[in-house]
Amino acid sequence: MNDTINGSATTRSVTPDHPAMARWLKQYYFGRALFAFAWIAAAVGLAPHSPGIAALLLVAYPAWDALANLADGLRAGGLAGNRSQALNAGISVAIAIAIAIALPNMHRVLAVFGAWAIVAGLLQLATALRRRKTHGAQWAMIASGAQSALAGAFFVYQAGLPVTPSIFTVTGYAGFGAFYFLVAGVALTLRGIRRAA
Repeated sequence: MNDTINGSATTRSVTPDHPAMARWLKQYYFGRALFAFAWIAAAVGLAPHSPGIAALLLVAYPAWDALANLADGLRAGGLAGNRSQALNAGISVAIAIAIAIALPNMHRVLAVFGAWAIVAGLLQLATALRRRKTHGAQWAMIASGAQSALAGAFFVYQAGLPVTPSIFTVTGYAGFGAFYFLVAGVALTLRGIRRAA
């Protein structure tokens, strides 16, 4: 931490510890992959038998994203220096509420989910681009953010079609998210092993 005194004002800048941050990101990426895989299992195994569980899962997905982005931003030096994560967390909370209000109209739910996927993907892309010079595995996060935005645009299009969507419409999206987070976690693990060797 560096202190710069200019008259009576003191400015503090925090530089995250890179080894500690690498460990956090590895845990973070694996944790997000695990959640996404568990969400898919619940969507496939439980949601078809209970509209209540399906509704809960649809609300939980952006709510978890909000919590994850909040934790990541705080761990990476604070939300003031990680505005893309802070904004992502706030928007994801609003989307979780919007989905709860839109239910049970799945056309509206998919439109809201799609709009969120676009914005969240672009914010994830911004975070990855900012981190690419200091942390590894960001290529996976860049690809994930870009694909999220594209998938979101397709969801918005699908929401206008006459066929009624279901929770299965977004399971593929969750699957790709899980894949990219898993790849990022593995890449950071391999990077750490190479550096240790």
